[in-house]
Amino acid sequence: MRPLIAVVNDDTEFIGLMHDLLAEEDYRVSTHLVAANAYRELLAAQPDLIVLDIRMETPEAGWQLLEMLRLNRVTTDIPVIVCSADAPFLRAKEEHLRQQGYEILEKPFDIVALLEKVELALERCPAA
Repeated sequence: MRPLIAVVNDDTEFIGLMHDLLAEEDYRVSTHLVAANAYRELLAAQPDLIVLDIRMETPEAGWQLLEMLRLNRVTTDIPVIVCSADAPFLRAKEEHLRQQGYEILEKPFDIVALLEKVELALERCPAA
């Protein structure tokens, strides 16, 4: 079965672009617009990879979702690519995020760079 990639972002245009791009690369894609609802949805879906915007409906919404995923033994091993246009925030948290095993991608990003990170993350995940 093709890997399932969950995209969590509150920007509908970004969600649409990511859905089309990843589907074109033959991935199954689920999209989630609200971080507060995404946790329950991700828990049920058990995606092979999550692409998460760290800044969503509130500045801390994505960060809280990331922490909840990390603390749950059912979701802790799902690889996450943390992406954001808030470059200063990403740089400030980079060491912590990398220590937790998360990939980082600053917006705007190159499509090739995104696809490389997706492939690498899926290779590291035995379930995918």
